[in-house]
Amino acid sequence: MITINRALKLLQYGFSVMPVKKNRTPLIKWTNLQTKKLSSDELKKLNGDHFGMITGFDNLECIDVDLKVLKTLEEQNKFWNEYIQLLREQIDEFDDKFVIAKTAHAGYHIIYKCEKIDGNKKIAVLKGMKEAIIESRGVGGYIYIYDRYINDNKYEDVRTITKEDRAILWEISKLYNYEGLFDENIKKNESAQDSLTPWDDYNSKHTVYDVIGLDFKIVKRLRDKTLIKRNGGESAHSGYVYNDTGLLYLFSTATIYPHETGLSPFGTYAWKYHRGDYKYAASDLYKKGYGDRKQKNVIFEKQHIDLKKTTFPISIFPEKIQYYISESKRTLNLPVDYLGCSFLWMVSVIIGNTIKIKVKTGWEESANIWIGLIGPAGIGKTPAINQMVFPLNKKNSFLIKNYAMQFAKYKEYQELPSKEKKNYEEIYEPKREQFIVNDVTIEALIDLHEDVPNAVGVLKDELNGWIKEMNRYRPGSDLEFWLSTWSNKQSIITRKTAKSNFISSPIIPVIGGIQPSVFSEIATDENKSNGFIDRLLLSFPELKVEHLTKDEMDVDVIDWYEAHIIDFYDKVIKEFLVFDNDNEIIPKIVKFTPKALEEWHKIHDKITVMQNSNHENEYVKSMLAKQKSYIPRFALLMNTYYAFDGESSYDCISIEAMLAAIKLSEYFIVMARKIKIDTVEKIELKTIIKKMNGKSQKDKVKAAVQSLPGLDKKELAEILNISISTCYNYINEK
Repeated sequence: MITINRALKLLQYGFSVMPVKKNRTPLIKWTNLQTKKLSSDELKKLNGDHFGMITGFDNLECIDVDLKVLKTLEEQNKFWNEYIQLLREQIDEFDDKFVIAKTAHAGYHIIYKCEKIDGNKKIAVLKGMKEAIIESRGVGGYIYIYDRYINDNKYEDVRTITKEDRAILWEISKLYNYEGLFDENIKKNESAQDSLTPWDDYNSKHTVYDVIGLDFKIVKRLRDKTLIKRNGGESAHSGYVYNDTGLLYLFSTATIYPHETGLSPFGTYAWKYHRGDYKYAASDLYKKGYGDRKQKNVIFEKQHIDLKKTTFPISIFPEKIQYYISESKRTLNLPVDYLGCSFLWMVSVIIGNTIKIKVKTGWEESANIWIGLIGPAGIGKTPAINQMVFPLNKKNSFLIKNYAMQFAKYKEYQELPSKEKKNYEEIYEPKREQFIVNDVTIEALIDLHEDVPNAVGVLKDELNGWIKEMNRYRPGSDLEFWLSTWSNKQSIITRKTAKSNFISSPIIPVIGGIQPSVFSEIATDENKSNGFIDRLLLSFPELKVEHLTKDEMDVDVIDWYEAHIIDFYDKVIKEFLVFDNDNEIIPKIVKFTPKALEEWHKIHDKITVMQNSNHENEYVKSMLAKQKSYIPRFALLMNTYYAFDGESSYDCISIEAMLAAIKLSEYFIVMARKIKIDTVEKIELKTIIKKMNGKSQKDKVKAAVQSLPGLDKKELAEILNISISTCYNYINEK
């Protein structure tokens, strides 16, 4: 409350003053006072006890901060201190340019004149509130005169500020307005579905800072938002990022992004890389692996494979997988054995450390398997692997590219001067998520497995080099490492080149091709005696090169398979990948059902009898011991996949999974016998040919046939590097 004398004095200073009632409503009609002020005599005659000041008159404007909307004094002080500090930081000589009057009810008036002013505006309303915390009083408004100030300026010291300073004042005031924003374009693209969309997936894994990168600096962090400024921008700030929703909101029109609208990380991505085309951006992200895979409705006809002529037990797989393998065989001439084995390896990589099987107290097995596909060059080993594993390969490639992109941003951030780093959202060193490797050293493998503790699959076109590394046993050798990882035992290496030297629970499934002639060289007595070869499941089907077929696989079948496998991967990772406080995986432990346990005892007894039999060759006997570990592993693989496919439970090993495991074991035992015969024959052949050193090819052929009448002529021709027809000509010549 001021006196009449103070009111008259303000009138003399050029303000349009009027009397108001105690409740602060006008005492008179005051519309005309916006353009013509009262005279001193007119003001005296009105005999008011309270007075107001007309805004809009002589370009007078006021920012009215009403803190009573906040419940506590602490909240009020925190808001005001943050607000006034921000104004002082962004407007040069702020306290000299503005009059700040303190109101009677927890508020402040920031008063100034400017060439450009507006009418009365509601500038900022806080989240969850109806009344504004910041309003303006301009043309058509008035303010109550308090005559209490927080700085040295009084009403009569009011100054005309620049339009630029006013713009900053208003921009900062608008910062506190809660828009209740959402990305409009995303909402339009949402569909009523339970699956995870590419945009939701992207938003869950990224922030807008990942997209805008170092193009914007952080100006200041407020309690509910972070102010940002475009690099090279002239304004105090270009916009802000909400702390709760993570939405980007820009005032500036000088960017590639739309202004005055909320942008999610996905929306920001759409504008940066696809000019705001949300539909195309969603499609792009889907191709990169974001979102749940869309499973198309595919008609699965009866598979075309004659099971009686197939050695691999394809019948263990659900009909849809049988159909996909069958179509891969029919249209691409890919061997069923290689396709089936590749599927097993893929399931092993997916499960990793998440689920283990308790065989009995003190005996657990993991999902780890090693598979070697034996066959001549060009028979389809690598294409078969890729045909089954491509969904995981695509996922793996996406993770590799994403890591490279994130690491580049991290490196760019690290290269900033220390003083500059505070102007940007901190970027932490990303962790690798790659889970399939091709050519890698043990040191690099351990480092990667530390970042990816579930599993790291090794997929090689040729396993020859990998196996040759096991030929020589020495302390700290590769062989020690691989033997312990196969058993899922903690692995320790002491090599100086390794960043890490320890894996507590290694799961490193291996798959690749091996040529028959090469395998006979590496299937040494040493590799057999140390148990390495016995741990390697081998597939060596009878094959011949097929003619190109005109049949084509339905693209919908391929798309279905990709979506199906990625759904399986996501299911296992999301539901079963659980960590303890030490960041170690807590595996789900499953047991046999009573019927499955009964079958397990039967097959275990059967294998034991074979091991003790005088009629079984020693080569096969040594691998039978490892089958006692592999059968529970096979059961774990099949049961987990059956559970995903709705044919079993994740909680225990079903009888169906156990019977499938037994069939797989029987298959690999048959393969071991075949490989033994083939390997022995090759060794004998090479011995005979070596003794014939210096003799003609014809003499070597004659000697080999005479010593081994039933030998494989194709193998003989291959060893001598001659054609099969030449080999037969030599045999038939007198």
